[in-house]
Amino acid sequence: MVKVAPSVLTADFTYLGDTVRMLDKAGADWIHCDIMDGVYVPNMSFGWPMIRAFRKITDKPLDVHLMISDPLRYIEEFAGAGADIITIHPESPSSVHLHRVVTKIRACGKKAGVALNPATSLDVLDYIYDDIDLLLVMSVNPGFGGQSFIPAIMKKIEDAAGRISRRGLKIEIEVDGGVSVKNAADIRSAGATVLVGGHAVVDAEDPAEAIRILKGAESFT
Repeated sequence: MVKVAPSVLTADFTYLGDTVRMLDKAGADWIHCDIMDGVYVPNMSFGWPMIRAFRKITDKPLDVHLMISDPLRYIEEFAGAGADIITIHPESPSSVHLHRVVTKIRACGKKAGVALNPATSLDVLDYIYDDIDLLLVMSVNPGFGGQSFIPAIMKKIEDAAGRISRRGLKIEIEVDGGVSVKNAADIRSAGATVLVGGHAVVDAEDPAEAIRILKGAESFT
């Protein structure tokens, strides 16, 4: 059964703490935290002080997705704030030396992830698979919640799963963007092991039921 990492980006920021507690109680496996600087993506969210606040109210792994222009500069801050997984984009300026960035994440004692935008090829990872714990496949263009899943990304997920399997590696394949109870089964079948749910979970009438469905437990009541 896959993991579900609900994103707090779609929550009402007035009640972020309450949302994290709710997601924890509803059965989230991880809490997905989208960090945006208004430069790398055209939106801003929050920084490591918020991660430190989340760490105080949940024991669930904090899955920190850095959509920022200079992730290398801030890895230690996010690690120190309580992030368990730190994911960066190779398209960002300071990630041009990708091996250096993921090595620093691991040196901080955290799991290292690499996120690929929809138009970024999997070939970027050819010489770094052994150094990462997670591949985040973006199924929308990053920056805003509530976008529709890009159909072409399904093949990208399948290709990623094949490449990882052929190498005999245990790398999580996380999918973020437009994930819903309607397409979750297809995304799981393509090879995803972690689903990021924003509106699909946070705004659901019954978040716990939404999480169960995303995980593939449709028969649960």
